[in-house]
Amino acid sequence: MAPRPLSPTVWASPQLSPAALPALAAAGVRRLISNRPDGEDPGQPSAAAMAAASRDAGLAFAWIPVSGLPDGAQVAAVADLLADGAPTVMFCRSGMRSTAAWALAERSRGADANALRAAAAAAGHDLGRVPL
Repeated sequence: MAPRPLSPTVWASPQLSPAALPALAAAGVRRLISNRPDGEDPGQPSAAAMAAASRDAGLAFAWIPVSGLPDGAQVAAVADLLADGAPTVMFCRSGMRSTAAWALAERSRGADANALRAAAAAAGHDLGRVPL
């Protein structure tokens, strides 16, 4: 599944493979944010492997692992990274935790909750249980 847009500069994706990163860079993506803890599933690439593949593809990489809903520190870290507007793909197992982290980060910066829910729904994620 290809990353789905949440905003003009942020996309959410299920787990990416290292082999997919050069195509993302060629498409204009400049940063990856992994919200996936290491060892969540057998065979999943580690954060270290994804960081190395990101560097090789010319992408910045941030690892902000989330289990359940993102906490305040995780939301703040995502908000800080996204503040520069660099084209960013966020990923986790399904894209849901990344979508929630994005929405909470945007809400912390004053974005409208209903608009965030609509953008998430358009990307295939239901934020009905996320306290925006």
